[in-house]
Amino acid sequence: MHDESSRGCQWDVVIVGASFAGAACALAARRAGLRVCVLERKRDPGMRLHTTGIIVREAAEGTHLGRMPPALWRRVEHVRLYAPNLRSLALHSPGDYFLTTDTPNVMRWLADEMRTAGVGLRLMQSFTDARRERGGWQVEGLGRTRWLVGADGAKSRVAARAGLGRVRDFLYGVEHEYAGMQLDQSGALHCFLSRRLAPGYIGWAAQSPVGVQVGLAFRHRAARTGTPDIEGLLRRVGDRLGLPRRLPPTSVRAGLIPCGGPVAQIAGNGVILTGDAAGIVSPVTAGGIHSAWCHGEAVGNAIAAHILQGGPCPMQAAIAAAPRFRAKRALRWLFDHAQMDWPFNLLINTPPLRWAARQVYFRRRSTW
Repeated sequence: MHDESSRGCQWDVVIVGASFAGAACALAARRAGLRVCVLERKRDPGMRLHTTGIIVREAAEGTHLGRMPPALWRRVEHVRLYAPNLRSLALHSPGDYFLTTDTPNVMRWLADEMRTAGVGLRLMQSFTDARRERGGWQVEGLGRTRWLVGADGAKSRVAARAGLGRVRDFLYGVEHEYAGMQLDQSGALHCFLSRRLAPGYIGWAAQSPVGVQVGLAFRHRAARTGTPDIEGLLRRVGDRLGLPRRLPPTSVRAGLIPCGGPVAQIAGNGVILTGDAAGIVSPVTAGGIHSAWCHGEAVGNAIAAHILQGGPCPMQAAIAAAPRFRAKRALRWLFDHAQMDWPFNLLINTPPLRWAARQVYFRRRSTW
């Protein structure tokens, strides 16, 4: 179904950003038969990443990500949560798991999946500007499109250009990867609480398909200087993990992570935000891959239904599909304003903290 005002559009939807949300939107819209173009400023989708690439069971089993080649992921079934004094709590939930990934090659695989599906993937092409026209958008350097989707990260240029909501609350995270290294307990996702090293968040370590990932993040504030002290984390916990305290990383990832929940205005006239650009990230865990994929896919399907079948405006579908994170936003406020080390040291193996940890890491009943 094509109205008169949209004639002359080269694309039905242009998506800015080729990460998880952008790929999900592109694949859904293309499966429905739309003309889809994805703009990605990087020459290689696997370079300069801002994500740990850890995928929850729901994403592994319920989305296109379940098709990843086995060489790109490793299954992790346990969580070990460490108090600041390094006493720990082991968590396991039958049937639940995480996938750690070879994240750079996952992004390259997604790019290949989009090309195979017939998506017009334009690498090394940044979104610079667009202007609203009757029936669509004129995207500078590309042409006309009926819908514009911003999946271009926490500092979205699409959001800025379209006057949509902006992400205001961030974590700042750094992750080091150590190729070829092995954790002593490689079957667990290790999470470290420490107000000194990670105010407002945690440190983590996990076995990936190519080595070990060690990361640290803190609540980003204008008055806070410096970067997360991963070397300090390794000096403190390296012996527990079986890692040298001084270890040069083979690669580094860093960036801002939204932590305030969905932005106030997620969509406008002919334009929709998704993924990090829309704040579709858990305020507590900073996990966003599953939520971003589901939201991006919902946006792609809604645009296709609107264009091809005369369905309702995709703006409303985009708003409805965005998770609210109400409870997790409350926990984020507590972590920002009342984080102290001594309660975790005191309560690490008590039923209340076990229950709380289960709510954060697993959806179903856990065993210890």
